[in-house]
Amino acid sequence: MPSIAPALLAWYDREAADFPWRRTHDAYAVWLSEIMLQQTQVETVIPYYERFLAAFPTVQALADAPLDTVLKRWEGLGYYSRARNLHRAAQIVAQEMGGNFPSTADELEKLPGIGRYTAGAISSIAFGQRAPVLDGNVIRVFARLTDLNTEVTQNAVKMKLWTLAEDWLPAERAGDYNQALMELGRTVCKPRNPLCGICPIQAHCAAFTNGTQNERPVKAKKAPVPHYDVAAGVIWNDVGQLLIAQRPLKGLLGGLWEFPGGKQEQGETLPECLKRELREELAIEVEVEDLFTVVHHGFTHFKITLHAFMCRYRSGAPQKIGVHDWAWVSVNELDQYSFGKADREVIAALNARKTMLL
Repeated sequence: MPSIAPALLAWYDREAADFPWRRTHDAYAVWLSEIMLQQTQVETVIPYYERFLAAFPTVQALADAPLDTVLKRWEGLGYYSRARNLHRAAQIVAQEMGGNFPSTADELEKLPGIGRYTAGAISSIAFGQRAPVLDGNVIRVFARLTDLNTEVTQNAVKMKLWTLAEDWLPAERAGDYNQALMELGRTVCKPRNPLCGICPIQAHCAAFTNGTQNERPVKAKKAPVPHYDVAAGVIWNDVGQLLIAQRPLKGLLGGLWEFPGGKQEQGETLPECLKRELREELAIEVEVEDLFTVVHHGFTHFKITLHAFMCRYRSGAPQKIGVHDWAWVSVNELDQYSFGKADREVIAALNARKTMLL
């Protein structure tokens, strides 16, 4: 195939969106943007990126910040393992590398949270290295350019696409070329109804020639998404405080705070589930009262219905058995802690009730 780089770069020079991370080649800023853009829409990322960078303007500032503070700044962006890895990687760069990011993709990939795609993006954009990238947008572009009729999720196919990504890299402006590919996938070579009429590399596209652009890329059928019922306790003590728990630092929503509880097991009622979970995680006894609110929430691989019950604390000093930490707080103090989306909806319901009672 003739090189797509000249036409693609000329288009990018004319059409590139003015994102804040494109105004700098600072490795810290580029790295931050690439981590935030993983699995998150550009429009969502922009305000988080600007606020995060204002709070932690350097890798040293991020490394020095407590994890709780970092998670609070990340709150609402989702996929919180990104924030934990970001914090850990910042500490490694600040403490072991003198605050200087490595410039090569191979060395960058050794940092927590940086895979092959992210390493290539940082290396090429921040340091001008000739390193390929392959994300969902680029996979779609390549699958259409080559009219690839096999499932792109297969490891052998992905390796083939990585080889193409490397082979097609131009000798100059690798960072701009990589960003142009991603921009093309985001704005023109869309998942559905691609805008082939304005595509700068239409002449090179085998799928367009064959009329198969809407059939590419080929993906495996998604498995049914499991659903779980979860019980959580809005637990009050005698002085009007609420008990909140911090999840273990590793795993789903690691390090975030929550209204304690857990997943309902077969054969038990939701109040029974809640009492069991509170004994297992905190060694406390509560009186489960009325159902307060119900929240529906989806994660990447499963969905939950969160049933939040009003509870009265009865006995047992809270212990850190299945939690990283716990705290008694007032309703007004809840906004000092970082919570996941489902628990923030419970807080919103609490604040609404508080407003109604005023």
